[in-house]
Amino acid sequence: MVKIVENLEEFKSELKSAGDKLVVVDFSAKWCGPCNIIKPFYHSLCERFPDIVFLEVDVDDAQDIASECSVKCMPTFQFYKQGKKVHEFSGANKETLEESITKLR
Repeated sequence: MVKIVENLEEFKSELKSAGDKLVVVDFSAKWCGPCNIIKPFYHSLCERFPDIVFLEVDVDDAQDIASECSVKCMPTFQFYKQGKKVHEFSGANKETLEESITKLR
């Protein structure tokens, strides 16, 4: 299940509680066409990778998180391990998303 994170405090808490698990964060917006196209694929990854934490941040609803994470465009995917960002890319590229998860898990 993809967890929607709504504020910076909750975001930091999710990163901390994930421990050694890989955390994938999808920064998107309701009005973003490419975000809406890749969203079903992103949600389907939860079932294939149950050992990974999947988060979603709406940059309009959670501007504090987007600002803290220096998100400039959507969709942006960030990958965290032990609370630290280990990878990031922008764009609705399914192959890059899946390859990044496979490589980092």
